Amino acid sequence: MGQELTLGAVERYLAALNGGDVDTIAGCVTPGFHNEHTSAAGRSLRGRDAYRAALKGFLGEFEELRYEIEDLIVEGDRAAVAYRMSFRLSGTPVEIRGMFRFRVEGGLIAHRVDYWDGADFARQTAPST
Repeated sequence: MGQELTLGAVERYLAALNGGDVDTIAGCVTPGFHNEHTSAAGRSLRGRDAYRAALKGFLGEFEELRYEIEDLIVEGDRAAVAYRMSFRLSGTPVEIRGMFRFRVEGGLIAHRVDYWDGADFARQTAPST
């Protein structure tokens, strides 16, 4: 698979996440998509339909969600993206740095592994005392 096809798939997927439309995002992944989270705070799942269903809650809870690409490396059908994710959770601004690892099949994301610091998320979203 050409690197251009992989790069295009990753860029479309990240743009779709920033756009916030569930169907557009789900349209960027394969029917057997594997969404894998390494953080204990994340939830892994398999399948486009399960992902679409989970996106509704995620996008509803994480207001003004934005992924800013810090670095993007593509090799064949694989890509790695260092990102800065920002959003509001119950009105509180949150910013998390993380890393996506992608595998692309036929121009769609087949596997996404998301690495981010759950402790940093908990610290930023903890109720003030």
